[in-house]
Amino acid sequence: MSTHARTVVALALAGWLTACSTAPPAGEERTVMVEQASATLRDMTREDPTLEDLVRKSYGYALFPDVTKGGLVFGGAYGRGVVYEQGQLVGYADLTAGSFGLQIGGQSYRELILFADKMAIDRFKAGPIDIAADATAVILTTGAAANVRYDEGILVIVRPVAGAMAEASVGAQQVKFSPR
Repeated sequence: MSTHARTVVALALAGWLTACSTAPPAGEERTVMVEQASATLRDMTREDPTLEDLVRKSYGYALFPDVTKGGLVFGGAYGRGVVYEQGQLVGYADLTAGSFGLQIGGQSYRELILFADKMAIDRFKAGPIDIAADATAVILTTGAAANVRYDEGILVIVRPVAGAMAEASVGAQQVKFSPR
């Protein structure tokens, strides 16, 4: 697929993602999500102890304890998460993703988005951020977090949980912030 065609598909997916956002969780659902996020972060740092230092040094992060993804030619993913800035819960976030191409399957995963500095998290909080279709995410394995680099102040770490997905597709991911 040409670069122009990939760009058109990514822009179409980004528009679709904007239209698919949902309201932030409320009441008890928020409490459960915060507890799940805390447990998820503990599990991720237990799997890769170098991640703990990376999280501590980041200005903030968004953590999605459960993202569900599926696809058959067209694909999509959705998850809800919590957002922390300098150790304080500041809000919630919705993660949506869309893709098109050769793909089949379904999976669930956890996603941690780290913000290097105040400018990166402020950009995130100001409006939905789009994570480019060709952006790379670090797959969490022991020691993986030790040699990672931020891209424009953002670092994405993914930990597969269950399922299987075979794909050669073009996609986009959008994350939208809702203040506490």
